[in-house]
Amino acid sequence: MARAQWNGTVIAESDATIVVEGNHYFPPESVHPAYLASSDAHTVCPWKGTASYYDVVVDGKTNAGAAWFYPDPKPAASDIKNYIAFWRGVAVEG
Repeated sequence: MARAQWNGTVIAESDATIVVEGNHYFPPESVHPAYLASSDAHTVCPWKGTASYYDVVVDGKTNAGAAWFYPDPKPAASDIKNYIAFWRGVAVEG
């Protein structure tokens, strides 16, 4: 079971993550939406496509851009469409 935690709170848990380039991508339904806030940030990966970001918010503290996903990935990354990965201090075990 993979688990993502920040600020002492479990943000996501799943036994069905997809690991790409060392990152666990969590199925959207396994992530607690109450801890995600929309972000206007975007980056581009040459083979996955354009990533969109969420801020992770726990107990009034915000970790800007700490979660990302690919809403419309390139064909090579279609398996992770809308799956959510974490970084910037969010601890992922699994």
